[in-house]
Amino acid sequence: MVALLLLLAQIDASFPGTSRCSDEDFVRRIHLDLAGVIPTAEETLAFLAKPDRPALIEKLLASPAYARRMEEAFTVMLLERRTGEAVPEAKWRDWLAKKFADDVPWEATVRELLAADGRDASPAVKFFVDGRTEPHRLTQDVARIFLGKNLTCAQCHDHPHVKDWSQAEYMGLYAFLGQNKADKGRFMPQPMTKKVEYENVFRPEKKKSTGPSLAGQPELEVPAYAKGQEWEVPPGKDGTPGVPKFRPRERLAADLVAHPQFARTAVNRVWFMLMGRGFVHPIDMDHSKNPPSHPELLDALSRRFTSFKPLVREIVLSAAYQRADALLRPLTPEALARSVAVATSFKPGSQGKFNATSYLAGKKSEPPSTLDDLSDCFAAVFGAPAGEPETSFSVSTTQALYLRNDRLITELAAGMKGDVESLYLRILSRRPTDAERMAAKGVAPASLAWALLASAEFRLNH
Repeated sequence: MVALLLLLAQIDASFPGTSRCSDEDFVRRIHLDLAGVIPTAEETLAFLAKPDRPALIEKLLASPAYARRMEEAFTVMLLERRTGEAVPEAKWRDWLAKKFADDVPWEATVRELLAADGRDASPAVKFFVDGRTEPHRLTQDVARIFLGKNLTCAQCHDHPHVKDWSQAEYMGLYAFLGQNKADKGRFMPQPMTKKVEYENVFRPEKKKSTGPSLAGQPELEVPAYAKGQEWEVPPGKDGTPGVPKFRPRERLAADLVAHPQFARTAVNRVWFMLMGRGFVHPIDMDHSKNPPSHPELLDALSRRFTSFKPLVREIVLSAAYQRADALLRPLTPEALARSVAVATSFKPGSQGKFNATSYLAGKKSEPPSTLDDLSDCFAAVFGAPAGEPETSFSVSTTQALYLRNDRLITELAAGMKGDVESLYLRILSRRPTDAERMAAKGVAPASLAWALLASAEFRLNH
């Protein structure tokens, strides 16, 4: 407890002179961040009657909604909305949600993720085999997601703008991943018999080579085996993948989580998720020319970091998180879908063959009938395209018009009843001001509900 109080004091000292947000702002903000959905009107009123912020934080951290919220956030971070059938999405989501429910150390989860090959039926292999089998794509994504380094421009030459990032670093990471091929949800590892050879596109005459290596760590030697002796378990005649004696990807799983950038990057991503901006921003541009905004605080949080629940608790208990002038953040597509469902008392029907693309294109299609259908719609409208990180916020015409014109949203709004105060509590998690009560006089409940659902206040976390 003493250590936590000292850390909270350090966080708050880094953000001086901030006033505390209202209880109405806090109850909405903390539900969105820890449960991925706005509070119900009843939850809001219960908290406002007895506003115990630490108690609410602990209640949400212990709830199944917290594990689901973190799973959704990290599924988007890890898979970047790629889809595939090699590993069923439900199995992946259950696997990852249990990690957060049990507060498994992030190091253990990532080791399992990077070492998975499909032989043990672990859903972790989805990270590799569904939409991300090309070795250079793997290299770039591992560097971005786990080390905070966008090394894409270092594939063919040293990075033109970031002197810290060399082609040698890129190719050293590539050497861990370049021997793997995916087939039918399994890895088909190939033996690594020599170093990876490469050349700078501007100086092709200077050939270079490297074994597997991470920046700042020694290069691994590539062992030499006599022909036919490179396998611990040879590939089966029935197509069963073999097991090479030298398995650099398994070594990467161990070495990467020990790298100093690993904990730092995880902390920076969670700070970004909860505060709207990373200590290092953009979050995949962590280099010496782009120093963190609060280096001592980032170092302190990184040294303490093992799993996410304590880190999240430390951040949301701070006055810095509970400040009145917090950065505006868009609700995630999943949180927006759930919040619409809670605000409108959306009652899921039976699961049908819903196609979000056809529905959004205005083709003949039934409207969303389940929460999954609704989430698919919001992901298609508000999410990033497959393979792109969701680390920035921009509004498109489609997004601006969706909440105002979507037929399901208008139907749900049309069915809403109640007075001005109840509608504000259900949709915006607060009571209306006197001016808002006056402005809403004579407005039909359905029209008011539609206006509140389409408002920027509903769309944003603040």
